[in-house]
Amino acid sequence: MGEPVPTTLVVGASAAAREAAIAALLDTIPRHAASSTPDAGAFSAVILEGLASGSSPIPDLPSVRLVRLAPGCPCCAGNLVLRVTLNRLLRQGPERLFIGLASSEHLDQLRSWLQKAPYDQLLALGPVVSA
Repeated sequence: MGEPVPTTLVVGASAAAREAAIAALLDTIPRHAASSTPDAGAFSAVILEGLASGSSPIPDLPSVRLVRLAPGCPCCAGNLVLRVTLNRLLRQGPERLFIGLASSEHLDQLRSWLQKAPYDQLLALGPVVSA
């Protein structure tokens, strides 16, 4: 098993604000030139709750894999969908993970869930970003 994936939770009531915050964070990650380094296949995974509110500022690049979940609390009604989506992305080996949430109402529950097995060994949760 490799190093835990640095994971950032981004909360905010506006989909546009959450996506802009994630896009800004993605801009801070160095991009690898295709085939010039062993990390050329490296990518960041983005899981967003809810539908896009128009055009997204998140870049459509091979280094970014974006998955959208239906609106609703991912730790309650969407727990199974989030778990399946997260497991699929983690099997692909992202170098970073961002999870955008519409509400901070259950943020503590979600963080607690992500800090339990098996995710406690797979994810390195960072501070929450408010958009």
